[in-house]
Amino acid sequence: MLEEAEEIGRRARRARLRLGMPQADLAAALGKSQGWVSKMERGLIELDRVGLLSQLAAELHVHPNDLIGRPYNSSPEENQWQVAASSILRELRRYDLAPVFDGTPRPARELWREATRLHRLRDTASNVAILRVLPDLFREARALAEVATGHEREEAYAVYAVCCKFAHTAAHALGHPELIAMACERAAWAAGLSGDPVLPAVADWMRVWDMWATADWADALALSDKAIGTLQDGYERGEPLALRAWGTLQLRSAVSAARAGRAAEADDRIGLAKTAADRMTAYAGAPVYDRHSLTFSPGNVHIHAISVALEMGEQRKALALNRRTSPELVAALPKSRQGHYRMDVARAWMWNGNRDKALAELEKAERIAPQLVRNHPIARSTLRSIVYAERTTTREKLRRMSDRFHLDG
Repeated sequence: MLEEAEEIGRRARRARLRLGMPQADLAAALGKSQGWVSKMERGLIELDRVGLLSQLAAELHVHPNDLIGRPYNSSPEENQWQVAASSILRELRRYDLAPVFDGTPRPARELWREATRLHRLRDTASNVAILRVLPDLFREARALAEVATGHEREEAYAVYAVCCKFAHTAAHALGHPELIAMACERAAWAAGLSGDPVLPAVADWMRVWDMWATADWADALALSDKAIGTLQDGYERGEPLALRAWGTLQLRSAVSAARAGRAAEADDRIGLAKTAADRMTAYAGAPVYDRHSLTFSPGNVHIHAISVALEMGEQRKALALNRRTSPELVAALPKSRQGHYRMDVARAWMWNGNRDKALAELEKAERIAPQLVRNHPIARSTLRSIVYAERTTTREKLRRMSDRFHLDG
């Protein structure tokens, strides 16, 4: 894993030299010293914030995955998900052609039941399983849209758009930039044909995520606000699906603001999301199916506050928030969100100098959501930091012991 850090540095150096950019220019663009850039290129500094990694990649005009080597090298068995990803891409590329589907597609209500299964897989961070289910569901939803009319046709497009969201989430988790981009584009296309007033905002929520890869924080905030505006009437009426999407977009905005260095706005956005979560909790009407599969709850708001504090480099604030975190609140979250939360707490402890607690949290994260954590660049960065610090400590202990034994004499 220490060699991985060195390879990231070498990739960054090659990208910089390809542009003819001096270290001093890159340092100025990043707001860092030339010494920092030199150490980063030698693998001595971890890119332990997503915002920093994205900013570096943007300045070097490469994708963040190109710097960190995602998808990560693994066994042939572990790489089989890329077969399913290729099948999904094939379906997305032929979105406007007559679908290839044998037989009669099931009605939309049955396809939504399949989407519920995907929702459960998403909650457990089973991203490979999601990709394997999606090709057939894309084909069937598109076939239904071809033969249906009226509301049934709109619902077929809604299923297609939500499938794009599942593909998008899994592709982000596993590191497949082409699938990320195409899933986002097709989600917007299908959402516009769906008749669902919330789905276009969900597609914008996906686009915001993609803007983070290029460090376009201002555009991410502008797009979030545009999408929030389309939901405002539904939010004010207390419509559950609008409340959920409105609050989720505020969380996206909070992270964007934090990465842009706008601390006050990030805190304000967390506050707005909390209000939306409280209103959603107070909803007393008939149960509403979360057809858009947006994980939004008071617990999710709370763990985003921790993540936002870390993006601002405020690990003490993050740890203080964590001390006030209710275990019941965390337990109510899906495993995918619990995994992210534990990764963030591990990073906070690492930055605060407590490697034992950092490792314990990272181990919890891996037990909860192994597929997510093993493929997450920040988890890998945190683990590398722990390993490197342990090696440094061991070397220092040996040096002191060597001095006591006068081994150099």
